[in-house]
Amino acid sequence: MKQDFISFQDTGYFSKLVCNYLNEDIELQQFYNRFPKLENFQDQIKEKSESVQAESRTVLVEALKKQYRNIDTSKVTLQNIEALKADNAFTITTGHQLNLFTGPLYFLYKIVSVINLSIELKQQYPDYNFVPVYWMATEDHDFEEINYFNFKGKKVTWHRDSSGAVGELSNDGLEEVFELFSKELGNSKNAEYLKTLFKKSYLEHANLADATRFLANELFKDYGLVIVDANDSDLKKQFSPFIENELINKTSFNSVSETNKALSKAYTIQVNPREINLFYLKENMRERIVFEDNVYKVNNTNISWSKYEVLKHLYEAPERFSPNVIMRPLYQEVVLPNLCYIGGGGELAYWFQLKDFFSKVEVPFPILLLRNSVLIETKQQADKLKKLNISNKDIFLKRDAFINKKVLEISDVNIDFSSQKHHLKQQFEDLYKLAEQTDKSFLGAVKAQEVKQLKGIANLEKRLLNAQKKKLADQVSRMTDIQNELFPNKNLQERQANFSELYLEYGDQLIQQIILNLQPLKGEFLVLKA
Repeated sequence: MKQDFISFQDTGYFSKLVCNYLNEDIELQQFYNRFPKLENFQDQIKEKSESVQAESRTVLVEALKKQYRNIDTSKVTLQNIEALKADNAFTITTGHQLNLFTGPLYFLYKIVSVINLSIELKQQYPDYNFVPVYWMATEDHDFEEINYFNFKGKKVTWHRDSSGAVGELSNDGLEEVFELFSKELGNSKNAEYLKTLFKKSYLEHANLADATRFLANELFKDYGLVIVDANDSDLKKQFSPFIENELINKTSFNSVSETNKALSKAYTIQVNPREINLFYLKENMRERIVFEDNVYKVNNTNISWSKYEVLKHLYEAPERFSPNVIMRPLYQEVVLPNLCYIGGGGELAYWFQLKDFFSKVEVPFPILLLRNSVLIETKQQADKLKKLNISNKDIFLKRDAFINKKVLEISDVNIDFSSQKHHLKQQFEDLYKLAEQTDKSFLGAVKAQEVKQLKGIANLEKRLLNAQKKKLADQVSRMTDIQNELFPNKNLQERQANFSELYLEYGDQLIQQIILNLQPLKGEFLVLKA
């Protein structure tokens, strides 16, 4: 595949915060530890090495072995799990919800980003081992965010009642989804593989966590990916002292609230902390823990404890305590020997809120890296773009700006009235000088007339542009059609389409080509052309 790159800023789809981070804006430096450059990982390795205990590594490896006991995985993944016992092994991590059949396409880009960065780090630092990790968000409870995926403009949805942590949801009702999806796929070789993959993932596993682990393992086991289910009693036992601190001292609330005051001066705050940033988990239930009237309570239930009782319960049943979005990053960094977290713009935004909190609890803050973003153009689409003389920078423009720019380029009539506007302004400059010499009260009338006439020219320009759009309707239609294909629902392809659409086109080559072309530290949006 052919590569082309465009800056994240030029795409128009990324926030000011993300763009400023990529530009290493000095005002943001207080909110992160080290910028993601190859040479900065040496100090990150040293800092993390000093905080990771051998016992913690043993607990992690044993927990992973239990989670993988019923999974047929690759030799390289098993080696990576075993390697984590050694003090020269570190993880590169991404996390994602348990979206049905991976959800949006960028699920693949997240995971390939951690795989490729692990490879790049091994080349730079051969004395260490780097393990790519996918942290499954099994404890999330917002089923409506994950119960569907888009396929060729249609929404494939899993309809069922849901409560509690999504990872524990039974896969009831997915037979109907499978039947519907199978009809849409067709009968090609690649379609048959996708049907088999869906069936083995969801119809041959009992719950969503097991199904997602199987699916991610099937797609990426050859690259040594290690999948972590954090809803694990042994892992949470490691995290219990931090949960105790959260219950008693409200450390995250106080630290993040202060950070938010500083960050909000220039940026939108992604998440707001609660006084206690923990949920309580039971079967079919995940509810907030609150502290009211000197009693710890589980919201919307009759469950309550004294301080002594809640701490006793924590150390007896740590699996019942679930971190929310504020505490989850800390949990990850406590149980993993992690160097770098790779996420999307929204994820990085809330990580920036946490650095001071990590300092307060004395846990190293990871390097933060924006995941790779990709637009994939099929050969047919690339040929259309070339024929219509549409550049990669053009195709990222918002719809109106895109159409206007292209009509101006292809029109045989000069629609740009810039010279007329410039000439008019020069004429009014003379009138302003005349008014200054005669009667300054005349200045207001001159200004009003200038505004009126410039507005009139702008309206004429707009009307002429609209007339040309109608005249060139066929070309406009073809240009908007190709943009709609590449930007479904006027959004980035990676945020809308499911990988299955492209798998039908490319088969096994899809992931292989993504692995070959993604450069995690490149810091630019990648356009791939067949």
